[in-house]
Amino acid sequence: MKKLFSNLTFWVLTAIVLGVWIGHFYPRTALMPILDKPIKLNLFITDIEIKTTFAELLSSLFISIVKIFINPIIFLTITLGIASMSDLKKAGKVGAKALLYFEIVTSFALLIGIAAAWIIQPGEGIATSTISGGDITTYTKGAEDFSWLHFLKDNVTLQVVLIAIVSGILLSRYSRREHFISKLQPISKALFKALHYVMLLAPIGALGGMAYTISKYGLTTLLPLGKLMLTVYTTMALFIFIVLGAILWYYKIRLWSLLKYIREELLIVLGTSSSEAALPSLIEKLERMGCSKSVVGLVVPAGYSFNLDGTTIYLSMSVLFLAQVFHVHLDLTQILSIIGILMITSKGAAGVAGSGFIVLASTLTAVKVIPVEGLALLLAVDRFMSEARAITNFIGNSVATVFLANNENEFDRSKMEEAFNTNF
Repeated sequence: MKKLFSNLTFWVLTAIVLGVWIGHFYPRTALMPILDKPIKLNLFITDIEIKTTFAELLSSLFISIVKIFINPIIFLTITLGIASMSDLKKAGKVGAKALLYFEIVTSFALLIGIAAAWIIQPGEGIATSTISGGDITTYTKGAEDFSWLHFLKDNVTLQVVLIAIVSGILLSRYSRREHFISKLQPISKALFKALHYVMLLAPIGALGGMAYTISKYGLTTLLPLGKLMLTVYTTMALFIFIVLGAILWYYKIRLWSLLKYIREELLIVLGTSSSEAALPSLIEKLERMGCSKSVVGLVVPAGYSFNLDGTTIYLSMSVLFLAQVFHVHLDLTQILSIIGILMITSKGAAGVAGSGFIVLASTLTAVKVIPVEGLALLLAVDRFMSEARAITNFIGNSVATVFLANNENEFDRSKMEEAFNTNF
C-alpha cells in the first residue's frame, strides 16, 4: 500500500478521475475565475500563459513550468550529443533517416485515416442545424495567413533544434571541446533533477485539465458526434497497436512493454491534452532505456514538429467526415488531391496557435468543394479528441526514436531490459 501511494502513476490517474467528477458535478467551481485576465510571460525564449479560471489555472501553471525546461533540455541534449560524436556524417545520416521515417509513417497514418472514414462513414446522418459550433473566423484567417515562414518563426522548438545542431557541430570541431562538454554536462543533469521535482505536480495539472474539459463542454457534447469520436479513437488505437507495434516488432521489442515504461508520461498527456507536458521526461526515459543521447536529441524534438501521427489521422478523417455531413461526393481524383495536400499541410500542424483547425481550413480552402464553415461542427468535440491526438503523437515519437536508435546500432538492449524490469 505504501508503494502504491508513492507511485506517481496512481496519483495522476486518481487526479484524472477526480477532474472528471468535479467537471461533471461542480462545473461552476471548475470555471470559477481566479485571475482578472491571463498572464503572459516569455522566459528563456519560451512563451507561457497562465489562464484565468480555477481548472485552467491548475493545468496551464503545470504545463508552463514544464515548458520552461523544454528548450534548455533540447538544446543541451542535442549539443552534447553531436559534440560527443566522432563522426559528424553519422549525425547527418540520423537526421536524414528520421525525416524519411517521419514522411513514410505519417503518410501511412494519413491513408489509414482516409480509409477508416471512407468505410465507417462517421458523418452519415449528422444534422448540422442541431449542433452548436463556434466562431471559426480565427481559424479561417489563420489559414489565409499560414506560410512555412510563419511555421518556422512560431515554432520555437524547431528553432532551438537548428541552433543546437549548429552549436554541436561547431563545438565538435573545437580543440578544447572536452572542456566545454565537462561544463555543460552538470548543467544538463541539474535540469533533469529539477524536472523530477516539477513532475510531482503532474496530478495537479491533470486534474485541472480534465476538470476544465468536462465542465466547459460537458459529457453530453459527445453524443451528437459520438460516432466520429469512436471512429477516431478506434482508428488511432489500431494504428498504435498494429502499425507502431509492427515497427517495434521488427527489432523484437514489445510495444506493450514500452507503453508500460512510459505510462506516467502517457497519463500526463491524457490529463493535460498536451504532449509538451511530458516531452522532457520522455527524453530522459528513452536515454535510460538504451537509446543514445545523440539519436534521442535529434529525433524527439524533430518528431514533435514533423512526426504527428495522431494529428495526421485526425485531419484526414475530419475532411472526409465534413464531406459526408454536407453530402459532398468526392471522386478518386479529389481524394488523391486531399491526400497530397494533407501530406504537405499536416507538417505545419505544430507550433502555430489553433494549428489543427488552421491546417483543416487550409485543406478545405484548397479542395474548394467542402464548406469551411463545417469546422464549427468539430469545435464542440475537438478538446475531447485532442487527448487521442496528443497520446498518438507521443507514442509515435517514442517508437520512432527506439526504431532509429536500433537502426543506427545506437541502442543498448541490456539497458532496455534493466529499465523495463525496474519500472515494473
